[in-house]
Amino acid sequence: MTSPQDPHTKLYSHINGQTSDLLDRYAVSELCKGWPVYRDASEWQNYRDLFTAEGAYVWTTWSGPRTVDEFISISKAGKEKDVFIMHRECGTLVELGKDKTRAIGKMKATITHRFKFSPQHSNGTHAASNGSNGTTGTHPHDAAKAEGEYEFDVDCDCRFIFFVEKNASTNNEWKTRYVKLFYEKDKVVTVDGFTAPRFSKAELERIPKGYKYLGAAQARLGYEIDLDLPTASGELWDRMYGEMEKWLDGGKVDLFWEGKQ
Repeated sequence: MTSPQDPHTKLYSHINGQTSDLLDRYAVSELCKGWPVYRDASEWQNYRDLFTAEGAYVWTTWSGPRTVDEFISISKAGKEKDVFIMHRECGTLVELGKDKTRAIGKMKATITHRFKFSPQHSNGTHAASNGSNGTTGTHPHDAAKAEGEYEFDVDCDCRFIFFVEKNASTNNEWKTRYVKLFYEKDKVVTVDGFTAPRFSKAELERIPKGYKYLGAAQARLGYEIDLDLPTASGELWDRMYGEMEKWLDGGKVDLFWEGKQ
């Protein structure tokens, strides 16, 4: 469940305001919407152009923290192995810092990951390969290419949080430094209307509520799931908002929480 508490301690420019504020917020919202439009279509040059030249990181359930260039390389390798992940943008708003050089983009979206499981996967047998992390070897999706495989989706409702900055050295362009998500609610969706896997209690209990079905399905394919991602409430929800406010106020942020909880 989402928390009833307002996570922000202060109000930032997010609607109305001067024309310059509107234009800055619109420019940042364009960056956010570039994720589903460009990544889903493999428009890698356009996708890379959303980010700063150096120091840009993204986080996902299956990748953990990666530089944007690493993330692109892993995404390309996955697509070559029939990994099929799409995104539906459901609305985007932006908060502008007081000095107008930093912003937070909030993009509501649904991640939809298409899976192909063979019968042994449906019984909880995991693929043994590890190609999801960019290393050599058989990619996890190779293990699912067998007779009798069936398809299903996992849909995960999220908020993509873009930490964005304006760079005076590049004609005051807005670029993304970090992208980290709130994973809020997920579900299994049948493709044929009948077939879907069952996940054991042990598989689901180890993954935070908000992306447990997505994480369980990805784990069956050999992915190492990031267990330190913010969800719809709780300690990391509070921490994430604290980092967002630090960013808007011009402070130093720390989003590298993995293994530190």
